[in-house]
Amino acid sequence: MRIQNKKILASILFVLISFVCAAQGGNPPPPMPPPPPGLPIDGFTTLALIVGTFFGVKKAIKNTKR
Repeated sequence: MRIQNKKILASILFVLISFVCAAQGGNPPPPMPPPPPGLPIDGFTTLALIVGTFFGVKKAIKNTKR
């Protein structure tokens, strides 16, 4: 092959490779949605245990009186 043919072939390959590289571009995938909010377990936990214990003891006393 002559040098001029090699230059033409190299130029054609360079142009074709640049088209292939440009064709692969695109938008990135959308970001993941945020995780669901967690429910905090604090504050009224002690109050709920005290009220539950109160009603449980009250019911137990009521059932033993019958």
